[in-house]
Amino acid sequence: MKYLHTMVRVTDIDASLDFYCNKLGLTEVRRKESPQGRFTLIFLAAPGQEGVAEIELTYNWDPEAYGEGRNFGHLAFEVDDIYAACQKLQEGGVTINRPPRDGRMAFVRSPDNISIELLQKGEALPPLEPWASMPNTGKW
Repeated sequence: MKYLHTMVRVTDIDASLDFYCNKLGLTEVRRKESPQGRFTLIFLAAPGQEGVAEIELTYNWDPEAYGEGRNFGHLAFEVDDIYAACQKLQEGGVTINRPPRDGRMAFVRSPDNISIELLQKGEALPPLEPWASMPNTGKW
């Protein structure tokens, strides 16, 4: 068995690509338009993970309210520097819902409210302000 991808339904392609690509750092691998099915599929991957582990953004052309499924859980990404990753996201207007107080883990949300976990590669970094004393915001 081989893991292929996780599908996430999105309501705004531009906002989603801005979040996943410009702010989180993923790249678009391929795209499929289906006029008959009235949907667009956009596959994203972390650099070097193309064809290994991808996210499939599904945009249905006919508007639909999806709600938030907590049974989905979250997507998780390993990052080289948890503080730098959170700083970049915050500067891009993304709320850090669970700051990396422990130098190891943080959570943010996509424009469609998908929970994204960021994990420090290797050992946790030493606690660093402002993250160490930053409270949680919303839910993660």
